[in-house]
Amino acid sequence: MSAIEPLLRPFALRGLELPNRVVMAPMTRYRSPAGVPTGEVASYYARRAATGLGLILTEGVALPHYAAADHPDIPRIDGVEVLEGWRKVIEEVHAAGGRIVPQLWHQGPMWNVEYAGPGTGNPMRPSGIWGPADGVISFRPEGRDASLAPVPPMTDGDIADVIGAYALAARNAVALGADGIAIHGAHGYLIDTFLWDYTNRRDDRWGGDPARRAAFGAEVVRAIRTEIGEDRPIVLRFSQFKMQNYQALLADTPDALGALLGPLADAGVDLFDASQRYFDTPTFEGSTLNLAGWAKKLTGKASMTVGGVALDKARGNAKHIDDSQQSVNNLSLLVERFERGEFDLVAVGRAILNDPAWFTKAVAGEPFLPFDPASLERLT
Repeated sequence: MSAIEPLLRPFALRGLELPNRVVMAPMTRYRSPAGVPTGEVASYYARRAATGLGLILTEGVALPHYAAADHPDIPRIDGVEVLEGWRKVIEEVHAAGGRIVPQLWHQGPMWNVEYAGPGTGNPMRPSGIWGPADGVISFRPEGRDASLAPVPPMTDGDIADVIGAYALAARNAVALGADGIAIHGAHGYLIDTFLWDYTNRRDDRWGGDPARRAAFGAEVVRAIRTEIGEDRPIVLRFSQFKMQNYQALLADTPDALGALLGPLADAGVDLFDASQRYFDTPTFEGSTLNLAGWAKKLTGKASMTVGGVALDKARGNAKHIDDSQQSVNNLSLLVERFERGEFDLVAVGRAILNDPAWFTKAVAGEPFLPFDPASLERLT
């Protein structure tokens, strides 16, 4: 019997039938020149789909908005050449027997004008992030620096434009045959900075109490639902930590987290993708539940865990290990928590990035290399 046998059960998200519970996590690659997914990108996803994964979530895909992405090699989802590239990606994944959902991404305050190419204006910030308005981000958990002025908030017009960009991106994706839509609402990017009270200092309908801080994300979800209909699922990624601050907390109690996730669930999120650095880390004192476990408990929606799956060595020892050491991984712990009903799906990132055949090997109980930072397979 495979160590991950329980994860091989089918699962349904709205009209999307998944053959198993294992998902390829979204991972940025910077391999789409001028935002155009190439044949190499199509091959990259199709190779992994062919192993039988339940679902592929793509790398972050920039919205059709000037401040959505800070690098020219991040894939976009607007324009004739770009959409034709995505058509080939989706067709090849489907031909390989897979299912694929693009993750829509607006970097918000981390948009860097030095790399973004054409466009005017400053990075999108919900309100008074303290620091200069030149693309430099200043998160100061110990308190504000009185010598720095707050950056002006996004206007209602700015917010409407971004919501419209999400809707257009979703419309384009499903027109090409995407199986659903994922939204990046984590890690200090735009939606997350509305959710987090440290970065959202607004005093209007978009800020203040948790329901108002969640309003922007909820409106994005509603706009996407209008575009994609009722059959395709919406996945929302959220996190406690930020790329600028790994010790940050989106919510410090279960009640605070529930107050943020509730409006998003009500707006139409079908699956909460709970991003944490290690899936076996408890989120709140007094409970062993991880972030996905709390999302499921608080909202009643399906949840997905992610973070170091099959990568015990990632906790500080990323040295090359031989086949005799392959049993040293965390899959048994993962399956144990899954069987308790803590979460519904499992997202695997670096293990699949490193080895396209990871899922096949895991099902067969064959040895696999949890993490080899030198492997060229991570690029193909």
